[in-house]
Amino acid sequence: MSQGASGSGDGQDGRPGGGQGGQGGYQGSQRTATYPMSRLSAPHDLVETAREIAAAGQVLGAAVGSELEAIAEQIRALQAQAHAALERARRDAELHRARCRFRKRPGEVYHLYRDGEGQPYFSMLSPDDWAGRQPHAFEGSYRLEADMRYTPLDEVEAHDRRRAQLRPSLDGALGRDLLSAGRPSKDGC
Repeated sequence: MSQGASGSGDGQDGRPGGGQGGQGGYQGSQRTATYPMSRLSAPHDLVETAREIAAAGQVLGAAVGSELEAIAEQIRALQAQAHAALERARRDAELHRARCRFRKRPGEVYHLYRDGEGQPYFSMLSPDDWAGRQPHAFEGSYRLEADMRYTPLDEVEAHDRRRAQLRPSLDGALGRDLLSAGRPSKDGC
């Protein structure tokens, strides 16, 4: 059996896998190559390619890590908002269960007291209206909102300020649609 020109190896140029013209790398048919082949391109160095992939992985890891940190911060903020919403809902449910001997109207302020038996009730009279002789322990004052939620009196100003800031965007986005829904179309229908 004859071996290659160097006297060893199993290819035509003496290197394992064979070769022609002193080139290394894939020596099979172009049709069976896993990626496009060209005699004009530089041979692929697998070690260098592995280094490039590792470097790219580190850069991507850092970028993905910072994105995940931002998402984690957003999740914590949403969890805090959800917790606050649940606390408000719990408080509002308790306030709606408080005894009340008048019809409550949105936009009005009501004052919560606790009677001698520990039962909460609403009154229209504030502690100032009692001239210092209130009959029971005062718990707080709340404004009933149009959505039937209660806003503590000390938070009403901030609540109204937030609503006023949102109003132009809500009027712009919803107002046109709501206003046009009430008007007849150009064809009179």
